[in-house]
Amino acid sequence: MIPTCILGLRSSFLNRSRLLVAGLVRYQSSSIPLVQSSATALARQLNAKIKSTGPITVADYMKEVLVNPTAGYYPTQESIGAKGDFITSPELCQIFGEMIAIWILNEWQKVGSPKPMQLVELGPGKGTLISDILRVFKHFDQLKEVSVHLIELSQKLREAQAKLLCSEANLGKDDAQQLNITSGFAQVECPIFWHHHLSEVPNDAFTCVIAHEFFDALPVHKLKKTEQGWREILVDIDPNSPDISFRYVLSREPTPMSQLYKPEEGDKRTELEICPSAGALLQNLADRFTEDGGFLLLADYGHNGEKGDTFRGFSNHQLHDPLLNPGSADLTADVDFNYLSRCLKSKALTFGPVTQEKFLKSLGIEVRLNLLLQNEKLSAEHKKNLKSGVEMMINPQEMGKRFKFFSIFPEILADHLKKFPVLGFD
Repeated sequence: MIPTCILGLRSSFLNRSRLLVAGLVRYQSSSIPLVQSSATALARQLNAKIKSTGPITVADYMKEVLVNPTAGYYPTQESIGAKGDFITSPELCQIFGEMIAIWILNEWQKVGSPKPMQLVELGPGKGTLISDILRVFKHFDQLKEVSVHLIELSQKLREAQAKLLCSEANLGKDDAQQLNITSGFAQVECPIFWHHHLSEVPNDAFTCVIAHEFFDALPVHKLKKTEQGWREILVDIDPNSPDISFRYVLSREPTPMSQLYKPEEGDKRTELEICPSAGALLQNLADRFTEDGGFLLLADYGHNGEKGDTFRGFSNHQLHDPLLNPGSADLTADVDFNYLSRCLKSKALTFGPVTQEKFLKSLGIEVRLNLLLQNEKLSAEHKKNLKSGVEMMINPQEMGKRFKFFSIFPEILADHLKKFPVLGFD
């Protein structure tokens, strides 16, 4: 997810000073004081947990802050849009979703348009992206034998998605599996299912998976290279604060993650962020695609294995200390696409990352914009918003360079995709 302030984010924020204290590393941002009051309901829960079990990993902290069912950020906060903490490309402009739909149709038809086909979106937000995709599918009469599967934990967001997508919606709070609701806007019986986990999506159909600004919210482990080897950065209670506050410390001994992870040969970074849940998810998808057919399109901000410390928080479109007031702000870390590619080695074909500017331009976003601007039925204000939205998405100084696209296909398509390269990645 990208707040408006990150468009001008300076790299200096990501270079934090380190301080050795009593055998533990405690590092602080030069611009944000670390010791601050954090007396939220979730802070009290975390405080009790750390007191009973000791310092926790950044991954465990991130997971609790984002998805704790009673006090986590996503279940309780309005995160997307001007009133939230970040803005996404689908919310900026309808053309983004249209380009994604064109890409899906192109790659699906390239392998023979196998049916039935499942459209799966991981973390669909308010449902804007999948709504735009379905509108394009309807325009090209491609909704027959297509089902939609939304992987969403937040009850609040499920209700927003159902309101946008469905003519009838009755989402019960106790529904643990999925619901089958007919899409009203499409005027076609397109079944839409809600799931809590990818494992609930049936395995017996061709599957296209979309993940837009989803992987950046998956929990990361933070590792630091020391004279004794790799050690894990943990979250602990700050004993020097009169209120409930947290600080980073360095594990005295190797942790399971610091022992299991082996950096790539030639990697000179002294700090790393590892997301094993992302690797496991993609490996699961690779197996699914090999067995039943399918592909994934992933869009997120990230890097190709050159960055080390990107973990941060955002609140009201501003940078926010991730240890302050847990549950009140979005937490995120840049996606390491090199790590994802390594996780999929010999399991799937990977394409990218390529910049959002390159990807969207290769799909013809500027041509589509010009066609819409010639539409006399659109108001001047609408046209202005379309132009500014596209400009923000493809401008290298804004979203164009920072956001990346990445895709995976089953190995069996290697020769086929050499003859017919994946659109946007050739």
